[in-house]
Amino acid sequence: MKTRNLFSTMLVALMMVATTQVFAQETKMVGGAAMFPTKNIVENAVNSKDHTTLVAAVKAAGLVETLQGEGPFTVLAPTNAAFEKLPEGTVANLLKPENKKALQGVLTYHVIAGKNSAAAIIQDIKDGGGTAEWTTVNGQKLWGMLDGDMVQIKDQAGNVATVTIADVNQSNGVIHVIDTVLLPEM
Repeated sequence: MKTRNLFSTMLVALMMVATTQVFAQETKMVGGAAMFPTKNIVENAVNSKDHTTLVAAVKAAGLVETLQGEGPFTVLAPTNAAFEKLPEGTVANLLKPENKKALQGVLTYHVIAGKNSAAAIIQDIKDGGGTAEWTTVNGQKLWGMLDGDMVQIKDQAGNVATVTIADVNQSNGVIHVIDTVLLPEM
């Protein structure tokens, strides 16, 4: 009887350790909040203190349902600091109801269909001889390159964003946090 209880206790302890290790490996912290791989892009993003501007923009653009959809999506998520680098008044102007279509264009320029891990992005860059090209959900191009071991993404205007946090897995895709807002041709 004691052997069976000891075995059961050890089994429960091993399962707890294994579950904790999987949780720790798959859950990343972004903006002071845990990003759970069991939640979708919107469910996680709303908890990041570093992405309040992005979340407000997604809501204003009417893209919440889309980003809660099945996907999979690869989202290049600019931080609040990235939005602050834009010329003064740009964000406020984009958030106006009459500019909803332009805002949708900017936001969907940060989304690539499919789930592209950092390893897959790096492989695309290597396979492309140092540059990779992707078509975004809004139909325009982005280019990836490496600066040392840092992944960088260039937009059509020549702005370059660096991925600061990679592989934030979601139930419907993956988020890569970036430090610059990418701008499509308008």
